[in-house]
Amino acid sequence: MKSPVHRCRDVEHGRGQSGAGAGANCLQAEQRIPISKDVITSTSASAMWFIRDACGIVCAIITWLLVFYAEFVVLFVMLLPSKNLTYSIVNGTLFNSLAFLALASHLRAMCTDPGAVPKGNATKEYIESLQLKPGQVVYKCPKCCSIKPDRAHHCSVCKRCIRKMDHHCPWVNNCVGENNQKYFVLFTMYIALISLHSLVMVVFHFLNCFEDDWTKCSTFSPPATVILLILLCFEGLLFLIFTSVMFGTQVHSICTDETGIEQLKKEERRWAKKTKWMNMRAVFGHPFSILWFSPFSTPDHGKAETYQYVV
Repeated sequence: MKSPVHRCRDVEHGRGQSGAGAGANCLQAEQRIPISKDVITSTSASAMWFIRDACGIVCAIITWLLVFYAEFVVLFVMLLPSKNLTYSIVNGTLFNSLAFLALASHLRAMCTDPGAVPKGNATKEYIESLQLKPGQVVYKCPKCCSIKPDRAHHCSVCKRCIRKMDHHCPWVNNCVGENNQKYFVLFTMYIALISLHSLVMVVFHFLNCFEDDWTKCSTFSPPATVILLILLCFEGLLFLIFTSVMFGTQVHSICTDETGIEQLKKEERRWAKKTKWMNMRAVFGHPFSILWFSPFSTPDHGKAETYQYVV
């Protein structure tokens, strides 16, 4: 267990306290100071956000390439050679629409500020402007030198403290936090849907080709067609399982109002408990509408929302 000195190393105290008193107050029961969300919102929140992480960039590129591969096989191997025009138009429109929404959601999740706390705002002047009362303390992150609001965690990849950080996902090259969780949930949902849709089409294509001549089923040779379909089958099955699990995990996290990090660390719940429906509306926007499923709609998290600084 850390000593009081170590525990108070990244704490700023109110005026009128001695060093010994400061150490004692650090061990007292926690209090909180409500601070407007505007104070802790990064100035780059409305600007383009992009993490320059090599691993994340590679994973993001692979994600897009896999979607384009599925697009290629679905269109040029299964739908365009099909004799049933209605079947090709309906499935082509559905698959392309879902793929477009999946990539749009991925782009929004990757290029949206997840809720970064302003870097380097834990200055002496700024802390004094908070007008802390004697006995009150605010915690600051020693890594990014920012005042750390409640439920914020530092990400070693983004090198920032993120509000309501769930986890850092290399596939979207970004943290999943307060501002982009909706887009990440939509991304996993649409990827799961196109994976399921492609698997169903592969099964129908195999059944039709077994009853007909393989040379008439595709513009490619039978061996090439089989290899392309098997690879698509493997990709679809893998991502259907992975994204379905992620989607379910995220929805459960939203409904319980507990992030993945908070569950992993088994942090004590210090925030007000709300209904599952209220938690869903807080992430996707309110009231419920078709915009919940649109990656182009920015949810209103509440301009008057306040955060608590642990003190």
